[in-house]
Amino acid sequence: MSEAIFLEDLFPGRRFTAGSVMVDAEEVKRFAALYDPQPFHMDEEAGAAHPLFGRLAASGWHTAGMTMRMVVQAIGGISGGIVGGGGEIQWTKPVYPGDTLRVEIEVLEVAPSRSRPDRGSALMRNTTFNQHDEPVQIFTVRVVVPKRPV
Repeated sequence: MSEAIFLEDLFPGRRFTAGSVMVDAEEVKRFAALYDPQPFHMDEEAGAAHPLFGRLAASGWHTAGMTMRMVVQAIGGISGGIVGGGGEIQWTKPVYPGDTLRVEIEVLEVAPSRSRPDRGSALMRNTTFNQHDEPVQIFTVRVVVPKRPV
């Protein structure tokens, strides 16, 4: 990782990228068995029979986890870690075994805290794309970011 990122290093329009992550069928099934045990995430036949998916599909929460790994690769240098303060997630397309994912992060706004002079927040849009450059997940999140020590 590169040098630490502080609030002063962020500005609207700044972008970060990371990836790629290959989606593995056995990992999709393992994740689903532990955290989202629905048949279309654990069994090829059930996935194929599902009208929305048509084949085995990764859980949206698995996609979120893979995205988080890429976010850490891209901006893991934020001082104090990547600490979310709330957000909105959208799963726009299914993710399938064999897909290759990447993430693009755009800083939308940066604001110092009114009550805590040592920090602020950044609103970021994390868009996860598949190998066809189709968005599969959009996560807009407010991240708590320390200010550079004086």
